Amino acid sequence: MLKVGLTGGIGAGKSEVSRLLVKHGAVLIDADRIAREVVAPGTPGLASVVAAFGEEVLAEDGSLDRPKLGSIVFADRERLAALNAIVHPLVGERSRALEEAAADDAVVVHDVPLLTENGLAPLYDLVIVVDADPATQLDRLVRLRGMTEQDARARMAAQATREQRREIADVVIDNDVPLDRLRARVDEVWAELTRRAREPRRSPRHQE
Repeated sequence: MLKVGLTGGIGAGKSEVSRLLVKHGAVLIDADRIAREVVAPGTPGLASVVAAFGEEVLAEDGSLDRPKLGSIVFADRERLAALNAIVHPLVGERSRALEEAAADDAVVVHDVPLLTENGLAPLYDLVIVVDADPATQLDRLVRLRGMTEQDARARMAAQATREQRREIADVVIDNDVPLDRLRARVDEVWAELTRRAREPRRSPRHQE
């Protein structure tokens, strides 16, 4: 098994890269999706979030009002840290269970938006960073996701810098390119991942 950490700034196009890797045969463990599951209605995770942030973060149907919560935490690093302290251990537990269920020769891709920020690189055999110019990220967030420029800039500022992400990368996938070139680059990366997955098991890259 090869454990891969996949990350990139908001709007960099990480979701497209993860989709292409899954098409090749990767086992995807999506931290964002799991993060939604662990705070679903009726879960201990949601109860903890409400205890920390108040019932104002609940929607009328009792689910988590993610835009409301996002508007609170992305402008306040301390409150963001408080939210992460609740959610991240729950996500980690679920991610480990999914990984353990994968085949021995699988390429397991952990899609982790805050991999850099939370110092998680040592957990993986290899880290892939999907990279895009900040101006590209901003354009995608405003044009494709409908964010205001102010909100988009705030969310980008709450994450690691482009340079910080590149520092922890073993592989960089440039996503300031047309889709056909992105697909070709992912094809190259997949060939390398499958080659490494067949090698004898070793310790994660920073713990050898």
